[in-house]
Order: sequence, then C-alpha cells, then structure tokens
Amino acid sequence: MSDNDHGLVIVVSGPGGVGKSTIVDELVKKDLQLWLSRSWTTRECRQGEAADAYKFVTRQQFEQHIADGGFLEWTSFLGNFYGTPTPNPPAGKDTVLEIEVDGAQQVKQLNADALLLFVLPPSRQEQKARLRGRGDPEQKVEKRLRKAEEEEPVGKAIADYVIVNDDLGSTVAEMSRIIIFERKQRHDR
Repeated sequence: MSDNDHGLVIVVSGPGGVGKSTIVDELVKKDLQLWLSRSWTTRECRQGEAADAYKFVTRQQFEQHIADGGFLEWTSFLGNFYGTPTPNPPAGKDTVLEIEVDGAQQVKQLNADALLLFVLPPSRQEQKARLRGRGDPEQKVEKRLRKAEEEEPVGKAIADYVIVNDDLGSTVAEMSRIIIFERKQRHDR
C-alpha cells in the first residue's frame, strides 16, 4: 500500500474528543480528491451520532473480518473493537483514515509514506467538555482522558504534523494546506 498504488494515505489521529470525525467530514467535503475509508466498530452508535460515522457491526462480524485478513489495522479499546478495512479507494483519490493512535502506529509501520496528522484538544478541560457533549457516560469520559495522557506522547512522536483543534475552520484550513503541500512534494519526487 504505497503512494504509487493508491495515491496519498492520510491518517487523522488523536485522542477521543478532539473532533476527528468533524474535521474529517469537513476535509472530505472541501477536497473532492479525498476518499474516507469508514472504520468498523463493535460499539453502539451514540445518540445523535450519524449512522454512517462507522460501520457498526457485531463482535462476531468483526472477528470474522479479522480471520479473513480484511483489516489494515484494528485494536481493542474500552471493551470494543475498532478497525480499518483494507482500503480500496476509487481511482485518483487519496485515502483518509480517521483512527486511534494504536491504529496510526500500525499504518505507519505498513506504509512509512502515510501522512500522519495528529490532532490535539486545546486543553484537557475542552476535551472533557467535548466528550460529555457527545453523550459519553462519565466513567468513559474519565477512561478516555486517561488514555489520552498515554496516547499523546506516542502520537506526537510518530506524527508528521501536530495540529491543535481550537477552531474547526482554522484546523480544517491548516490540514487542507498541509495535504496540498504534501501532494505537491510527493508528486515532485
């Protein structure tokens, strides 16, 4: 899975509650060359969450897909599975993966040319407010915040770019500039 096979692979990663889904949705709307690979999960759809935010599957379906070798990466997180099916983007499209830090590490190991954009919250308080705002139960909020403390140093270390999501419009604009720059750099190689 190199750049030559399917175009640029863009990994948007970061701890829970930083706004990855919202950012990626805006990026894909703005840049018609981007194709979003929908991750699979065994967790329940959150109240108010778009039904296509993930491909929501049973544990049995997920485990079968693992057995079939159908995932680029997958992980177990807070009692649920999350995974990225092996991408198959339309011709001429760059693939966007919106994944947790564990998955981002796996993708970087498989494809050193993947572009990793690591997103941080402006503060832990803001991250907590976002997690609560999306309806996460208090114990999950606390677990996700503890997990973020572990993930952030790893994500920063493997990232090509680190972006603080303090304003959605600015974050999307910055990521768009980075993607355009990286496309040009890689094209000129």
